[in-house]
Amino acid sequence: MPAALEGIRVLDLSSVILGPMAAQYLGDMGADVIKVESPEGDITRSIGPRRHEGMGALFLANNRNKRSVVLDLKDPAARAKLRAMVARSDVLLHSIRAPAAARLGLSWEALSAVNPRLVLCHVTGFAEGGPYADRPAYDDIIQALSGLAMLQTVAAGEPRYVPSIICDKITAVHAALAIALALFHRERSGRGQEVKVPMLETLVAFNAAEHLGGHIFEPPLGEMGYAPVRQGLRRPFRTADGWICLLPYTDPHWKRFFEVAGRADLAGDPEWATLAGRQRNLDRIWAQVAELLRARRTEEWLAELLAADIPVAAVNDLEDLLDDPQLAATGFWEMHAHPSEGMLRLPASALGLSATPPSVRRLPPRLGEHTQEVLREFGLADTDDARG
Repeated sequence: MPAALEGIRVLDLSSVILGPMAAQYLGDMGADVIKVESPEGDITRSIGPRRHEGMGALFLANNRNKRSVVLDLKDPAARAKLRAMVARSDVLLHSIRAPAAARLGLSWEALSAVNPRLVLCHVTGFAEGGPYADRPAYDDIIQALSGLAMLQTVAAGEPRYVPSIICDKITAVHAALAIALALFHRERSGRGQEVKVPMLETLVAFNAAEHLGGHIFEPPLGEMGYAPVRQGLRRPFRTADGWICLLPYTDPHWKRFFEVAGRADLAGDPEWATLAGRQRNLDRIWAQVAELLRARRTEEWLAELLAADIPVAAVNDLEDLLDDPQLAATGFWEMHAHPSEGMLRLPASALGLSATPPSVRRLPPRLGEHTQEVLREFGLADTDDARG
């Protein structure tokens, strides 16, 4: 079956996680993604376990469905080759700060003059026009500024970073969506456009979904923050032998939970039988839940609560995911034989498109593996120069 973005050519000049992950999403959907790297390569090539230098685990996880081309953009000849590639491409994605990008000829004005149908996506730390615009930004910086690190105070007693490169990854999803929307607009209008996706603004909007709270009104009708999170009430609970995640949500859920727990008397308590009542007594009700859950083993709770159709789950370790029955049944983990790195375990795309399914067509490339192949496709002269 053809993929949704088959025939679309993407020049990925980004590095680390945000841009490469966004480009990988496009590659999964069929785009021909050309990863343009410096002679040193993406820094993630040197991060994580590896069988060979330049093929670290972090790079392998975020760069499938791409071809690698080495161009030293400090060299005017390499920049000329890039401009020639831009003229015959659909998307250029980069994460270079605006002043440096302009010096390299990567501004919208320069690139749209070469190709007016181009979609130029610039992923940045901060939106232009503000005092932070030219600052460097990585995931930790955005976690701190967006309020995400302070939210962890509830559990840790002090600000902590979420143990995931969550800001990069959330922004990557937004960048891939924005590029797809710009391509859709181009199909209608014939015109390309510049797309800017800033990390801070993306994460603040993401957090505001529940944490804007009473400040969605002006003047405010309450504090910011989603009460179950800010009060530390929404968390895994101890059982007699481990941990469990329980989230009764509706009135019927709560009624059935108390019945399963042997406290049918609480199911009829007017303070806890309705959402309004529970909102007034969040600390008391979750303290009661915590006490009840300690009385039985995790497997007992899972069996009874799932039978009662109550939202519940075991708390997995990362290693548990490798043998999770849901992931095994849906073929989530795919094994691929890489020509130099041996067998690789890669996650399948979770997007289920019936007519244009995503797929893994290319495994993560070695540095510069496709330089000559790609340059020939663009009609550029062969060269043995590592700079392209």
